[in-house]
Amino acid sequence: MEPRGQLPVVGAVAVGGALGASVRYGLALLWPTPAHAFPWTTFTVNMAGCAALGVLMVLATEATTAPHPLLRPFLGTGFCGGFTTFSTYALDTERLLAAGDPTRGLLYLGGTAVTALVAVRAGVTAARTAQAAARARARG
Repeated sequence: MEPRGQLPVVGAVAVGGALGASVRYGLALLWPTPAHAFPWTTFTVNMAGCAALGVLMVLATEATTAPHPLLRPFLGTGFCGGFTTFSTYALDTERLLAAGDPTRGLLYLGGTAVTALVAVRAGVTAARTAQAAARARARG
């Protein structure tokens, strides 16, 4: 596709990313992580973003009516991509390890990955359950 044809998608990703990153930054200001503490804010944000992405993918790919073509780039790549943060996750892990807390650092490292997968699965399951209930109500 011609690059100009991608401008709406790039714009949707940029706006969604700016919004997601702004929400994450605001949450970090409201719930700061003290030095050498477990980074609960980043952990929680990443889990919420993973669950939201699971819901979005079901709604964007399994809905009976196709969503707006910019919805997935705006919410998925943009908002969820800006909201969640792999770089801060990696930095928080390194800080815990460098502070001489390998147990907490490794727990955060592995726990985040496992919990992220569980969050995506929970989002997918919740969305599919809601869709099935909506279809059942519509039938009668």
